[in-house]
This record gives sequence, structure tokens and C-alpha cells, in this order.
Amino acid sequence: MDEREDELLADELAALAAAVGAWGGLTRFVAKLMRKNVHEIDLVAALPFEETVERVAAVLERAGRRVGSAPGPGKDQRTIRVVVGGGAGGMNPVVVTARVTKGGAAHSEVRLRAAAKEGLIRQRAGERTATRLAAMLDTWTVS
Repeated sequence: MDEREDELLADELAALAAAVGAWGGLTRFVAKLMRKNVHEIDLVAALPFEETVERVAAVLERAGRRVGSAPGPGKDQRTIRVVVGGGAGGMNPVVVTARVTKGGAAHSEVRLRAAAKEGLIRQRAGERTATRLAAMLDTWTVS
């Protein structure tokens, strides 16, 4: 989707490596070469635009740490981006981007995208995180 997503994942993995005494620079380099597990889910919220943005932000911020905005939101779009722990033991960083688009007076559309780097052991952290967060958001959506 965007290069900033790859940079965030590489930076997060490098920080984890440095925290356990490994060399973060090498980890960052290797992370850029790893494949990504990406999963996107579309939801329709039965709420007005501003209220949908607030609720999506609240759910995502409870799940992880908010990071810089994603590129390209328009006037009728807002983007919220967080880093969440996924995979085994929550040690694999997952970048989650939610793009909320104004639908009508009483509904909004939410595209939830979760991306994580995959090593030799496939954990499907992006897919599982997107599914888990969509379920949390789905309590107030119509489909």
C-alpha cells in the first residue's frame, strides 16, 4: 500500500532486536527483505462520520500505540494508524491502518488494513490482527 508501512515495520522490528541486545541495523535491513502478511477488511458503520472516526480511533488506540498518519486522506476521509503486537506472544509488530470514509448522513465506511512481516514460520499476524480488530469494531457496524 505505502512505503511508510514497510518503514514502520522495519523500525519496530529493529527496536525489538535492540531491546534484547541484537544489532538493530541488521534487523532493519533484513526486515525490509521479508515478505508481508497483509489483510484488509471492509466494514460499514451505522454511525455518522465524526462519531465513527472517534470510535475507530478509540478501539485502535486501546489495541496499540498510535503512530504518524498514513498518506492521502481527503476531506471526507480520515486515517488512523497504530502499531499492535501480534503473532506468538504479541512480539511481532503489526501496522494497522483504518481509513474511515463518509458514506451518508447516518453511515460511514471503514477499511481496516493490517500488515506484518513474516519470517520462516508463518504466523499470519496481519490476518489475525485484522480479524480480531474487525470483530471489536463489528459490535456497532451493519455489515
